[in-house]
Amino acid sequence: MDTVAPPPAQALEEVAHFDVLIVGAGISGIGAAHHLGEKCPGKTFVMLETKASFGGTWRQHTYPGIRSDSDLYTFGYEFKPWTGQPIANGKAILNYLEEAIEDDDIAEHIRYQHEVLSASWSSEKQAWLLQVRRNDNGDTVFFSCNFLWMCQGYYRHAQGYTPQWQGMEDFAGPIVHPQTWPEDLDYRGKRVVVIGSGATAATLIPSMADDCEHITMLQRSPTYFWTGENRNELADQLRELDVPEEWVHEIVRRSILKLAQEIQYASVSDPDIIKEELFRVIREYLGEDFDMSHFTPSYRPWQQRLAYVPDGDLFESIKAGKVSVVTDTIDRFTESGILTDSGELLEADIIITATGFNLSVMGDIAFEVDGEAVDFGKTFTYRGLMNSGVPNMAFMFGYLRTSWTMRVDLASDFVCKLLNHMDSKGARVCTPTLREQDRSMAVLPWIDEEEFNPGYMQRSKHLMPKRGDVEPWTFSADYYTEREQLPLVDLDEDVLVYEGARQTGSVSL
Repeated sequence: MDTVAPPPAQALEEVAHFDVLIVGAGISGIGAAHHLGEKCPGKTFVMLETKASFGGTWRQHTYPGIRSDSDLYTFGYEFKPWTGQPIANGKAILNYLEEAIEDDDIAEHIRYQHEVLSASWSSEKQAWLLQVRRNDNGDTVFFSCNFLWMCQGYYRHAQGYTPQWQGMEDFAGPIVHPQTWPEDLDYRGKRVVVIGSGATAATLIPSMADDCEHITMLQRSPTYFWTGENRNELADQLRELDVPEEWVHEIVRRSILKLAQEIQYASVSDPDIIKEELFRVIREYLGEDFDMSHFTPSYRPWQQRLAYVPDGDLFESIKAGKVSVVTDTIDRFTESGILTDSGELLEADIIITATGFNLSVMGDIAFEVDGEAVDFGKTFTYRGLMNSGVPNMAFMFGYLRTSWTMRVDLASDFVCKLLNHMDSKGARVCTPTLREQDRSMAVLPWIDEEEFNPGYMQRSKHLMPKRGDVEPWTFSADYYTEREQLPLVDLDEDVLVYEGARQTGSVSL
């Protein structure tokens, strides 16, 4: 990681200082700001966002049909009821986030087009110093804070993941990754090959199908899909009874989480039963004669994320003959399309690589602690929220099977509780610190690969913090475990090392 360059002395005279600095104005950052304002009302805070507006993922992704692959009763916040369809499009989600910003007057705390380049902790000053580029005018500015809260997301926005295949330069048409969708891409009447079969492919294919001559979904290996009507029957019933929306949101949220827990755990204990139920629903759309090998993965359900298909729209497009599925590997690109390893030429005018994203750890920001570069891949995670040896910093990483936002609420509660605990102790610094007995513990990857093994995590697992095999150097990616454990954490446990204020009490830089 690059060394953090010291700022010019004159720049430090203009440093803006805050108690808490939040990096990112996406769904995590907005949720963090709400909890901070509600539970730590005396704290000053600022939110720095690289883009020109809020929304993160939902601002970045503009491909056809962009929508959530989680229901909004659980993907939405616990504190803000969701009133629309369970599976929402990108515009509806941005509207929801905008309302959350307005509800809590968060806009006044956000600095847009502020890209954090580096973050340097000084034990002498007991503060972080951040070097920031103004993307609107190119200026370099500096911020300092007592506590740094990383809510920047977990993938690299600038570029999606596209494998390199032989002959890509020979293809005569455009090759497009959904993460950087061109505004002027005209696919009307065109033959399109979409490489990939995850949630992105399942979203954009039915959205494009009516306008294209034909779409081929080319997959190396199948994905588990599940489907149903884009409505929640329980929510509809409660609204017919004039139940207040806050109650509807909470009741439906709990109902969905209970069912999801049963499915998640049954995927481990009785995977064949879950498989058959998933396959049964697909057969209802495509008929008994459809070759189900195209929807039969080699792994068990929930080792990778289940892709939801609302109202069966992908299957309806296949049944109508507008979309075909090919399960094969790529030999090479040609001028007119893709040649598969089995020898089939898939002719195309446009190729879309819905092949995933690149993991970004801490926003690719250069970190230092007292002049030493931080390699997060060599730190241990403290409960999936903080890092060993890194003072006064928390990071947000959501769930991979349950909706991401379910952890935003839990983690925000924890961070606010920690900040208030520090105040009650008269402490300005909290550093998760390995004990002597922890130094011989097992070094495990961030996520248990037997439980969850998506490609993006496998490609970049060396960059992520490590887990140990003893508490609290662990991370449970299971919401149902964490919701019981996190609220009960003893903030005076011996791995959390606190330091009081310096005698001067000054944090001036």
